[in-house]
Amino acid sequence: MGRLFGTDGVRGVANKELTPELAFKIGKAGAYVLAGSGDRKPRILVGRDTRISGGLLESALVAGICSVGAEAVIAGVIPTPAIAHLVRSEGFDAGVMISASHNTFEHNGIKYFSGTGYKLSDEIEERIEAIILDGAEEIHAPTHENIGHITYDNTLVDKYIEFAESTCGGELSGMKIAIDCANGASSVTAEKALKGLGADVVVINNKPDGTNINAGCGSTHLEALTEFVKKSGADLGLAFDGDADRVLAVDENGGIIDGDRIMTIIALDMKENGKLPDNTIVATVMSNLGFFVMGKEYGINIKRTKVGDRYVLEEMLAHNHKIGGEQSGHVILLEHNTTGDGLVTGIQLADVIKRSGKKASELAGIMQIYPQVLINASVKNELKNEENYMKFPEIREAIAELEKEFADDGRVLIRPSGTEPLVRVMIEGRDVELITRRARELADLFEEKLN
Repeated sequence: MGRLFGTDGVRGVANKELTPELAFKIGKAGAYVLAGSGDRKPRILVGRDTRISGGLLESALVAGICSVGAEAVIAGVIPTPAIAHLVRSEGFDAGVMISASHNTFEHNGIKYFSGTGYKLSDEIEERIEAIILDGAEEIHAPTHENIGHITYDNTLVDKYIEFAESTCGGELSGMKIAIDCANGASSVTAEKALKGLGADVVVINNKPDGTNINAGCGSTHLEALTEFVKKSGADLGLAFDGDADRVLAVDENGGIIDGDRIMTIIALDMKENGKLPDNTIVATVMSNLGFFVMGKEYGINIKRTKVGDRYVLEEMLAHNHKIGGEQSGHVILLEHNTTGDGLVTGIQLADVIKRSGKKASELAGIMQIYPQVLINASVKNELKNEENYMKFPEIREAIAELEKEFADDGRVLIRPSGTEPLVRVMIEGRDVELITRRARELADLFEEKLN
């Protein structure tokens, strides 16, 4: 990770870590680096989610964009994947989204997209960081008629909704779909799009007030949607996160359909219709073991990457794969968009269910979920990486023994936290009591030796 940019843009507590001053600098440096050249003013699209700090940071960011002579086009509250799509479809030079995704309301973030609709490369982010933190390049400040200006376009959200609807192979009439908008950006898109496709839509958590985004709702808190689906008799439930780039689903019985199962359902349909290149899905090492078992049973190759949608996308682009994602519900369908798109993914899932004539639970049941236990071991921060903890013979031997024990019917995964002094011990297997005990024993050993 860089000095400002993390794995998904610049993040922090609004007005404390992510200040208006920093937002101005990010707007200025980002517009300078990403803006197109030529006689016309470069155009940069700006969107935000429903957080109370969104307007504050938007004002500062846009001021920075205009200070280098670029035009800022403000879309208002809109999902992150809408920015990625509209940058391409409407010919913008770049796009920027103000959101902290699934985090609570006091956090916020700023994430850029290039003119191609993809997140920035490490090299471009490092150049922007160097300008902000080191003054590495001098930015000319135009005056007179060359100063940038602001326009507002409230038609852009409807253009995104039309695009999302267009990705559906047919109509969703006859389906009752319950949605949880997380009091976030999907509040302005999901209901309208699904109703436009003919579905009977019932909604919860679509009344954002600036502070209730992700608060006990959405894809990180499925309890409310689970009960709502059962109570309303819906065929399917869809839960979005704050900026609507993720979606998790709930079947008609209240059973959870996570990202692995969503990819299973969509990819098998793609395979049946000859739309799955090399019969391959790209997933991360955190996907459930049952996902990989399903792949073997149905002739689907599942490639594994490091945790993070950017690594999934890199692998997809490098080898022309069309579907990939994470267990958390961040699913990338490159046939439709350049980033995870919760609404499009939800529409594809509903479309497959409708065309199949089967229940959501029946399709989800194709993939058996193996019990998965994750235990965090608190350790000294300087010792949490593999190169350090593997110097301890007791830890090496314990890991080797576990890997041998679960080699045929399970999996062991050890990961240091990227932000905290923790080592995460994850074990999958058929016997939940056994894997819990073994994971606890290894976590205790880490804490004993690494403190």
